[in-house]
Amino acid sequence: MIIGEAGQAVQAVWGGDILGERGRVYGGGGGGGGQFRMDPEELASVIGQWEAELDKIVEDKSKIDYIVTVLTSPGKDAVSDGYVSTTMDSLTALQDQNESMLKYVQNYLKKLKEAQTKTVATDHGMADPFRTV
Repeated sequence: MIIGEAGQAVQAVWGGDILGERGRVYGGGGGGGGQFRMDPEELASVIGQWEAELDKIVEDKSKIDYIVTVLTSPGKDAVSDGYVSTTMDSLTALQDQNESMLKYVQNYLKKLKEAQTKTVATDHGMADPFRTV
C-alpha cells in the first residue's frame, strides 16, 4: 500500500505494484513527514552491505598509514624535500577524508543497528497478542 501524494504520483506514472518484491514505502500525508519501513531481513542485508564498506574503509586507512610511514625523500635536495612535503600534504588530506568516512559509516551503522533492535522489539511486541499459551 502506498500512502500520500508522492506515492500516488509514483503509482500514477508506474502503475500497479511499483515496488514488486523489494518492499513497500509508506509515507505520511499532509506534509508532516513520513516513514520508511523494511522487513528485518532487508535491514540485516543493508547492515551487512554497510559493514562490508566499513571493512574497505578500514583497509584503506591501513594502506594510507603504511604509505605515510614509508615515504622517504628520493634525494637530499630542495626539490626532493618539496616533493615529500607536497605528498605529505596530500596524504594528510586523504587521511582526514578517510577518517571522516570512517566516522560517518560507524555512526550510520550504529543507527541502523538501533533501528534493527527497535524493529525486532516492535515485531515481537505486536506478535505477542497472537501467541497461544
